[in-house]
Amino acid sequence: MTALKAIPNSKLLTLEAAVEERLNLKKERKTLVITNGCFDLLHPGHLYFLQEAAKQGDELWVLLNSNASVQKLKGPQRPVQGELERAYGLAALECISRVTVFNTPRLTEEILALKPDTYVKAGDYTLEKLDSGEREALEKVKASIKFLPFLEGFSTTSLIKKICDAADTF
Repeated sequence: MTALKAIPNSKLLTLEAAVEERLNLKKERKTLVITNGCFDLLHPGHLYFLQEAAKQGDELWVLLNSNASVQKLKGPQRPVQGELERAYGLAALECISRVTVFNTPRLTEEILALKPDTYVKAGDYTLEKLDSGEREALEKVKASIKFLPFLEGFSTTSLIKKICDAADTF
């Protein structure tokens, strides 16, 4: 959807700009919480998690998987929405302060660059399920790692299936 290129998204930052903004947060003695994901089709599970994540510090920043990154993780049919559409939707949420798109399957470099105070994932993750490189980067920057309650019954995959099933009835 190229029309979104014309719509300003003041919450969307490059990694370089995010690093500068992070330095400003430190000067202001504000805490940074980060999370990451594809956030392909926002659903109540995502919204609940993001609202809870925002309560863990002064600002919540979402590191969003790029289109290429999502395809590597989820397959060639994903993402359903492009990175600009997903970033725009996330930026519209009051609980999110910043969004940064990253191009690799893992965000080790971004963790090392941003040095968050806290990293959050939904409760369907565990310390053992975290990527070892990401976990090492989080330990190196001394970020606390929190797993927040998982809202059962919601997933992008099941939502896509429901939409496809409904389309078959038309």
